[in-house]
Amino acid sequence: MSLQALPSAERLHIGFFGRRNAGKSSVVNAVTGQSLAIVSDVLGTTTDPVSKAMELLPLGPVVIIDTPGIDDEGELGSLRVQKSYGVLHKTDIAVLVVDAGEGLREEDRRLIETFQKKTIPYLIVYNKIDRSPFQPSGEREIAVSAQTREGVEELKNRLAALCREEKREKTIVSHLLSPGEMVVLVVPIDGSAPKGRLILPQQQTIRDLLDHHCLVTVVQDTELSEALQALKDPPRLVITDSQAFARVSRDTPEDIPLTSFSILFANYKGNLKQAVEGVTAIGRLKDGDRVLISEGCTHHRQCGDIGTVKLPALLRRFTGGKELSLSWSSGTEFPEDLSEYRLVIHCGGCMLNEKEMQYRLRCAREQNVPMTNYGTAIAYMNGILRRSLSIFPELAAKLPES
Repeated sequence: MSLQALPSAERLHIGFFGRRNAGKSSVVNAVTGQSLAIVSDVLGTTTDPVSKAMELLPLGPVVIIDTPGIDDEGELGSLRVQKSYGVLHKTDIAVLVVDAGEGLREEDRRLIETFQKKTIPYLIVYNKIDRSPFQPSGEREIAVSAQTREGVEELKNRLAALCREEKREKTIVSHLLSPGEMVVLVVPIDGSAPKGRLILPQQQTIRDLLDHHCLVTVVQDTELSEALQALKDPPRLVITDSQAFARVSRDTPEDIPLTSFSILFANYKGNLKQAVEGVTAIGRLKDGDRVLISEGCTHHRQCGDIGTVKLPALLRRFTGGKELSLSWSSGTEFPEDLSEYRLVIHCGGCMLNEKEMQYRLRCAREQNVPMTNYGTAIAYMNGILRRSLSIFPELAAKLPES
C-alpha cells in the first residue's frame, strides 16, 4: 500500500440495506457510477455483503457496502440476513432502499428501529419512481430511479452532507507533539514481518508525523542503541512494535518517553481507557480460564506470530505456567457472546473502522468481560505499562501501584 492511499479503516462506511428486489444493487451502481454489484430480477441475487473502497464525489473516500436482502427465507436465507445485520457493526451511514410501489414493510421498519437504537445516521431511498411515482414526506426520505438516475445526484449530495457530519479529524500521535520534534520508530524485521513493506500501523504513523512536520527516524530494535547515540539531542518519543517492548525499554533511557504502535492505535480507536482498565485481569487468571485473542485482519501467520506464539508464551510465563484455554478470532469473526471468556486481548484494530472497534468493546463491557489490547497487555506483563502510558498521564495515574 502506498503512503498516499487512505486505508479502508479510515474511510466512512456506507451500507445499503433493504428487502430482496428493492433495487439495492441498482442504487449502489447508480451512486457509484460503476457495476459494483450484480443486478438481477432473481430474488436473493446478492448472497454476501460486497464492499468497495473508492473515491466518490462529492463524498470523498468511502467504503460502499451492498448487502443481502433482509427478508431472505430458509436456513441459508436466515444466515444471509444475519450477515446483513452484522454489517451494521461497521456502518457509519445507512441507506435503506425501498421499492416505491410497495412502501415500507415490517422488515424495513425493524431495520429502521435498529438504525435508531445504534444511533446510525440513515436515509430511506424510495427506488423505482420511474414505475411508481412517490412523494417523500420526511427529512430522511428521498425518491430516486436507479434506472433513469432521477434523484441520484440529490442522494449523493445528501450522503455527502451526512458524511461531513460524521467525519471527525483525528491524529494518531502528532497531536501530542510539536512540529520539528524528533520521534524514533522501532520496527523489528524478523520472520513474522511482511516481505518488502511496513505494516499498516507503521505506515500510518509515519504519514501522520510527516504531515505535521515532525522529524522521523526509523530503525530496527537491534540498532536502537546506536541510533539514540547518533542523535544530537534525545528524541521527544520512542514508538515501538509491541513484540519488541522489553528490549526497547532496556535500550531506551528512562527520561525518554516510550510507547507502542498498539497503544497509540488503541487511543486512536477510542479503546485505550478500557484496555488499561481490563489489563489487570491477566493477574487474576486461573487454570482453565478461557482467553480470546482477537485480530481485526486475516494475515498469513508466520513463525513467531505475535498472536498465536508470542502472546501465549508471555501469558504462560506471567501467570506462572497456568493452563489457560486460548481461543483465536480474526477478521470479521468476532463472537457476540463473550460470557465464556475471562479476558479478551485484541490487536490495535488498524484494519477495523472505529464503529466496529466500538461495537466489540461494547460487547465486552455489557457482558462484564475485561478487554485489553496487545500493546497494553505486553507492556503490563513486562512491567513497563506505567512508562508506556507516560504520554497519557491521566491513564497512567489510574494504574494500581505494582
